[in-house]
Amino acid sequence: MNAQYPITTTPKYNFPPPIETLQLPQQFIEFSIRSLKKTQHSQTSITNNTTIQFPTTEYPKRFSPTTSLAKLIPNRAKTPIVAIDVSSIKLGETETGILLATRGAIVWRQDNHYHYLRIGPFPFHITEKNKNEIYSLNQHHKKAHLQEYTSPNLLYTQTRLTTLLERWIQMSVNQTTHNSLILWDGSLTAGTPETSVQEMEQLLKKARDNQNTVLAFSKMTRLLLHGYRVTDLIWKHPSPCLLKIQNYPIHVGPLCLMGNVHVAKLTEDRYTFRLDIDKQLSHKQSIEAVQKLLGNDLILQSYPETLRLAHIFSTFTANEVLGIQRCIAKESNMRIITRPNIRRILFGRFGKGLEG
Repeated sequence: MNAQYPITTTPKYNFPPPIETLQLPQQFIEFSIRSLKKTQHSQTSITNNTTIQFPTTEYPKRFSPTTSLAKLIPNRAKTPIVAIDVSSIKLGETETGILLATRGAIVWRQDNHYHYLRIGPFPFHITEKNKNEIYSLNQHHKKAHLQEYTSPNLLYTQTRLTTLLERWIQMSVNQTTHNSLILWDGSLTAGTPETSVQEMEQLLKKARDNQNTVLAFSKMTRLLLHGYRVTDLIWKHPSPCLLKIQNYPIHVGPLCLMGNVHVAKLTEDRYTFRLDIDKQLSHKQSIEAVQKLLGNDLILQSYPETLRLAHIFSTFTANEVLGIQRCIAKESNMRIITRPNIRRILFGRFGKGLEG
């Protein structure tokens, strides 16, 4: 495992660039600093550490999809593998809002070595007064879109900040890499409050322009076929194999599926994952991309090691959370308090629940 700061480009793969070329919008960092300045002299109650979980979607049953199963053969032609993941955590609450932190990680495999780059953490103090500033950071959220999706619940801002950072990193990687496989955590679904169809189209187009292929792995899915979860359809088949679900509706309400849905079983065990691949790629190109992944990355439990490491490096540890809390408390002159656990007070050892 190699950590490099800064990183210089290589003439062969042109990845990764120095960190300053990732072009994180300055207003994102300024919003973080500006929001924390408003926590001066306020009390903060520390809550249990929770990482963000993106909701899955229940799709309608009225469709007639077909499937095709392809046997995979690893292709060991040298291909850079780049994985991206972002996480966020709730640090605590203040009298006027909540404290959040988000961080991203890029992991790439090159010349049989893994390298990583962390971006962040970025702490935020989100209140009712500044929550709408999040939308001004994203040019794809027009005024009509803002009015439609703005929610009075501050907790939704955690998901939106996380997705905002993730999309910026994804676009930067798409622009600076060539002839690579880019792995995302999640699906290629657009039309959500966090990701517009226009934004997803732009991300995928930029990847194609640089001869990159985006492979999006979902650890969980509610997608059903004939009453069965799609990820349970091929666990008995010999690996590695790829099941493509064809004739699936592109539009499901406001949602738009920007990728062809597959089920991937890449190792000899029961682990399978939903895998979305850009719809603009042919079936042959999709198969070739997965075969290059098999030949260039370590695959355990049917999951790429680069994407596993990206998740690990983006996730906040307990010590990091304590450090960020103490730093904010010191710099903002906040007095940290512990909010009483009402369930524990009322029910004793039986009152663990969600707050235990």
